[in-house]
Amino acid sequence: MRFAVLTAVVLTAFTAAAALLGAGSAGAVVPIGQPDRVGMHLNHEETMAIADGPLPALVSMVVPLNRIGAGLKADTEIYRDDNGGVHASLRQIMVEAADHPDGTVILYVNAPGTRDGRVLDIYQQWN
Repeated sequence: MRFAVLTAVVLTAFTAAAALLGAGSAGAVVPIGQPDRVGMHLNHEETMAIADGPLPALVSMVVPLNRIGAGLKADTEIYRDDNGGVHASLRQIMVEAADHPDGTVILYVNAPGTRDGRVLDIYQQWN
């Protein structure tokens, strides 16, 4: 039950932010469903708008950084330690993607007990 509520809150918040801050329509948000997680692919405009807004900080107040996974592009400038640990905030990951002309992000809310205990995963994409 808690997973369903968390999933609904996070995905609704990102969808609403994309609609309000982005191009004015959340039609570009692409929902993604997998057996152990649900998510969405934000387009470039939505990625930029959300990265510049309060939502990354609000999510980080509820989901600790050590429970957020990050799939970084090979040419990222974000620091990774020798064990592959990412040392960046949700906002920094989104801003780096938004700084690329075609940069987008994919966000997932993971089911409890999956993905090594991570609650949220974010993946950068650009060419």
